[in-house]
Amino acid sequence: MERSRAAAPTGSPAETPQTPVRSDRRARRRQETIEEILDIATDIMTEEGVNGLSLAEVARRLGVQPPSLYKYFPSLMAVYDALFSRGQLEHLDVMRRAMADAEPGLSALTAGLEASGRWLLAHRAVAQLLFWRPVPSFEPSAQSLAPSVEMVALQRAALADAVEAGQLGPEADAEEAVYLVSVLIAGVLSQAMANEPDLEWGQGRFTPVFPRLMKLLVAAFPLPA
Repeated sequence: MERSRAAAPTGSPAETPQTPVRSDRRARRRQETIEEILDIATDIMTEEGVNGLSLAEVARRLGVQPPSLYKYFPSLMAVYDALFSRGQLEHLDVMRRAMADAEPGLSALTAGLEASGRWLLAHRAVAQLLFWRPVPSFEPSAQSLAPSVEMVALQRAALADAVEAGQLGPEADAEEAVYLVSVLIAGVLSQAMANEPDLEWGQGRFTPVFPRLMKLLVAAFPLPA
């Protein structure tokens, strides 16, 4: 070991302190370019529809030739998957923080869903990619789907808390209750996006009725007599 160390020339790559710095700088620049590509892709989806995204248009707006994008994404589906992953992580964080600030049970569930609705209306193109199927040929990867699974677990936990607090009957602690909740929020968002796409959550005809819809859970899962 001593011999090997003595034989290494001064200033060799193994001993140059700048090498990790350069590597970190390259990695940072690469990630910045990836984020810029995803931002441009989001703009295109917002303007042209989710299925209107193309690598050629992304490259044109980025100011590069289309083959240059393959250094970052091997295909258009890979761009969709990255957008899906980024959107799911951001959406999960919004919902988690809103639920953490509310009382456990129905209050937390309602707060989380309303925060979700506000975020989704503010990011309509990404919302369609996350919770509808605007690109029939796109299937998200298991890794990209993981935050969605965690989101469902948060809702399921809130329903269990509602049962424990005596707000809902015991049947609400089940997958069926999660499905019902998803129908309620998806119905409100679908109507809002189709008829009032430029309005924020809490404005217009549809999103203001969501708190009343949540009261249907009490009727659907009544307490034991």
